[in-house]
Amino acid sequence: MIRATAFAIATLLASPTFADGHSKDIVDTAMGAGDFTTLVAAVKAAGLVDTLKGDGPFTVFAPTDAAFAALPEGTVETLLKPENKDQLVAILTYHVVPGKVMSTDLQDDMKATTVQGGDITIDMDNGVMVNDANVAAADIAASNGVIHVIDKVILPGS
Repeated sequence: MIRATAFAIATLLASPTFADGHSKDIVDTAMGAGDFTTLVAAVKAAGLVDTLKGDGPFTVFAPTDAAFAALPEGTVETLLKPENKDQLVAILTYHVVPGKVMSTDLQDDMKATTVQGGDITIDMDNGVMVNDANVAAADIAASNGVIHVIDKVILPGS
């Protein structure tokens, strides 16, 4: 089931903690970061906020606003339309892996199955890449998982 969409994530800074010592969840971390407004808007449009605020754990490969801006003109606007919700959900859930996968857990050429059902490939030959996206920041802890910031929107089947 498309439960853990994890797009709504990632902040270039470690997430702040609450007074009781618990860090923010994936959605709140992304909202507070300031560079994930498009991702957060997409997560809201896809109806995935409650899922990403859930227990998890989730590993989210979170594209920045610049990553979304690099898509062909009109792509984001089209995906945010209600009639394209299924496609948006598929793209967002392709950025989420069930469980908490830290950078120290990664191995070159490993594959991971996403919540969407497709596989992503980790390449560590020239830095760390997820499919054809570079990991810009890793291991951003959230109360319900971890966020890794990527510089490109990855698409199922790419």
